Amino acid sequence: MNEEQRKEQVIGVAATAGAYILWGFLPLYWKLVDHVPSGEVLAHRIIWSFAFMLFILFLMRRLKKFVRELKELASNRKKLFGIIFASLFISLNWFSYIWAVNNDHVVEASLGYYINPLISVLLGIIVLKERLSFWQLVSFLLALAGVLNLTLHFGSFPWVAFSLALSFGFYGLLKKLVALGALTGLTIETMLITPVALIYIGMIGGNGTSAFQFGDMSTALLLFGAGVVTAIPLLLFATGANRISLSMIGFLQYIAPTIMLFLGIFLYDEPFSQVHLISFIFIWTALAIFSFANTKLLARFEPRLSKAKSYN
Repeated sequence: MNEEQRKEQVIGVAATAGAYILWGFLPLYWKLVDHVPSGEVLAHRIIWSFAFMLFILFLMRRLKKFVRELKELASNRKKLFGIIFASLFISLNWFSYIWAVNNDHVVEASLGYYINPLISVLLGIIVLKERLSFWQLVSFLLALAGVLNLTLHFGSFPWVAFSLALSFGFYGLLKKLVALGALTGLTIETMLITPVALIYIGMIGGNGTSAFQFGDMSTALLLFGAGVVTAIPLLLFATGANRISLSMIGFLQYIAPTIMLFLGIFLYDEPFSQVHLISFIFIWTALAIFSFANTKLLARFEPRLSKAKSYN
């Protein structure tokens, strides 16, 4: 690796890690607007994300590319339906996340983003017919044991975690199938759902139930800022992801749920019992195995296990 490549990798790691760090600390921001209904926060996040992304594309001189991709979508029905469903899934993911944070489920939200990589691989197997390796199967079974442990001890399924993991998993799958750029993709997705968000804001403003009041400038500015806190990590991720390997991205993605977990336990005093700890150990072990599944470290043991079976 020459000096230029090393410099690019350092920039890539720093930018990508910065994106995941900001995503990890995002609950701090949503807590500032926990007096606003989650649906209204979501609507403002969609509207101002779209406005801010247009501004960013203008600054980066990518508006022509944005218009070109819009025209391509209009002429490709399969891609158009894909991006419409992607916008619905990311909206569901955003709503679930905002609701979870503002209803004291930050620990469960972190669980959802720990599970998400495993859900994404499962969707790849089912939809894209990708093959599951032995160690990936082991990681799935360990993660399943962790989730079952939580469910059986508390008598309720961790629906918040799975709504986050599934919605983001399907979103990622659709993004892969549609194959749009990160920046133009988010702009188009928020553009498609913005009319619904505007109608909702208009309805609650008309009946006087909106929390968005220009007399309350702090709340108004925080709702405006929802677009900024959505776009900045994405810009960092787009800057870094093209400079580093997928395996490096795979390791860095666990920064965000780890920060969320610590915030939930130590800042917001959410319950974290021995049952939680055991379940998370199962899931952390699953993720460690999953991360190393395609490396020589674990691959060398797989043939031995296969040979052992053949003698029986």
